[in-house]
Amino acid sequence: MKLKEIALFLAAASSVFAASDAPERLNASAEVLTEIMAAPDKGIPQDLMDKAACIVVVPGLKKGAFIIGGKYGKGFINCRRENGVGWSAPAAVRVEGGSFGFQIGGSSTDVVMLVMNEHGMKQLDKNKFTLGGDASIAAGPVGRTTTANTDAYMTAEILSWSRTRGVFAGISLSGATLRPDRDANREIYGEKLDSKELLMSGRKPPAAAEPLIHELDRYSMRKVGN
Repeated sequence: MKLKEIALFLAAASSVFAASDAPERLNASAEVLTEIMAAPDKGIPQDLMDKAACIVVVPGLKKGAFIIGGKYGKGFINCRRENGVGWSAPAAVRVEGGSFGFQIGGSSTDVVMLVMNEHGMKQLDKNKFTLGGDASIAAGPVGRTTTANTDAYMTAEILSWSRTRGVFAGISLSGATLRPDRDANREIYGEKLDSKELLMSGRKPPAAAEPLIHELDRYSMRKVGN
């Protein structure tokens, strides 16, 4: 491919990611959570949902969802409020690299991660952190009523799942990186905010986030003791 063609290709890809779609991704995140948790035999175990400090939902992108040389996804993080009841305003996040894919013309991949403790939660404050490096990660178990008491699930700071073509399973995302998506935050909040400014501030969620907050409250309103 000639240099001019490569430049045009990169410009087209960049325009896809710059598109005004953060509110649509918030709705898609709510739909992903609803569909996954609605299946008792294929959902995320309820005890893990109740213990999680934060949740990351990355809905699959069906067009232009890639960057040259790596995988790419955009989603949102929500954390428990300080009193453990209810959820914070969402902070937009970019997920890059790792062993999962978002492919043009192919099946979309939805990713869900649960951050299980305070150390994992603090990694979200960074401009960039690596799953499996800055925070330990493991593939999560499947089934709403599954008892998740094995050492792997009890010690991992982050648990992760993916859904592709209707198949929901735990997946290891070791090597992937998470970073704040300040452009998406500006789109929904009017300011280029960092994750910490949203997750730890008590800021009121925007109207576009109401469906996602509703589903989070529906499936895990209150944090229970570990």
